[in-house]
Amino acid sequence: MRLGKILVVILASTLLLAACNNGPTAAEKMYDHLEKAVTLEDAFKDQQDPLVQLEQEEKKLYDQIIDLGMKDFEKIKKLSKQALDLIEQRKQKLEVEKDSIESAKEEFDKIKPLTEDLESEEAKKKAEKMIEVFDKRYQAYQELYNAYQDAMKLDKELYQMLQDKELTEEKLKAQIDKINKSYEKVIKANSTFNKYTKEYNDLKRAFYDAAELDVEYDEQNQKDETENQKEDQNG
Repeated sequence: MRLGKILVVILASTLLLAACNNGPTAAEKMYDHLEKAVTLEDAFKDQQDPLVQLEQEEKKLYDQIIDLGMKDFEKIKKLSKQALDLIEQRKQKLEVEKDSIESAKEEFDKIKPLTEDLESEEAKKKAEKMIEVFDKRYQAYQELYNAYQDAMKLDKELYQMLQDKELTEEKLKAQIDKINKSYEKVIKANSTFNKYTKEYNDLKRAFYDAAELDVEYDEQNQKDETENQKEDQNG
């Protein structure tokens, strides 16, 4: 059974100098929505470490159960119930994560009508490409969410099966095979989501440059992204 998700997050930035005479430009309004979307994904970001920790705790329980090999059925039942509780906690974290992504998407979509008011044609092109990739990222998240939901459902079935004293080795192996295949889909969807997130981060920078917005990037955020990229490559 493989552990699930390592997700890259959107980079935050700060606008150093804004226009003050004639009110905010279209680019500055877009900046506000883009960075608010980053903030709305904070809850998404905050679920990552707890989710990994829950997965690791569940993996330890799973390993203990497999080592017992149905020799101590009461102990297996107890461990299985603990694992089921961890799955419920994972589900809750996943829903918080999804709500955060949905809120960020709603905020991001507010930039779309503003692109027509951009003064620079180059900025318009960059904005259109950025929007296209963000939408692909959003769709990739939906696929990741569904894949992870399916994997957790199979995990739950496994721990329910392990509470049946008549469970055969054949049925157990078949379920574990299903789970492994399911997590392969999670890992693939995870990789696609991260690819679009990295691409989006680059395009957002390119848009800010084309729109001549003077922004400063969160150094810690960039460091975290680099570390996540390394983990993603090694995972």
